[in-house]
Amino acid sequence: MLDKNHSIFAYDDFLKETIARYKFRGDYILAKAFSPYIKKWLQTCQFDFITPIPLSPERLYDRGFNQSEALIREAGFITAGLLKRTHSEKQSKKSRYERIHIQQVFELRPDINVEKKRILLADDIYTTGSTLYHAARMLKQAGASSVISFTLAR
Repeated sequence: MLDKNHSIFAYDDFLKETIARYKFRGDYILAKAFSPYIKKWLQTCQFDFITPIPLSPERLYDRGFNQSEALIREAGFITAGLLKRTHSEKQSKKSRYERIHIQQVFELRPDINVEKKRILLADDIYTTGSTLYHAARMLKQAGASSVISFTLAR
């Protein structure tokens, strides 16, 4: 379903701690630190929409921001909220097996038309690829011509 993924950094111990500070402890300024790298890569891409992986309403309330959306916006790009998350269980608390075998957790927003559009999905970390796979599957089923993804780390 996902045509390709591009990750800027390797998910090593330093980046694991840095992303945890950003994502879980609300150190939003780190989005600005990553923005030159993200901007440079995004300028090489062709897409009709760039959409962040959505958070559940509960998770968004807890964090105060969508970390994937913030990365894109701080790089100077406009995001399109194409998807809605229907499941709120934390991915970080699941085993690899549970992540790979999760059911569809996204739905397309009812007022969105992605038919024959090139979509770029944005997320912070690529682990098993399950989240991106489900988002890409939903977009392809809705008629998207291509779905690629961008992650900060893998």
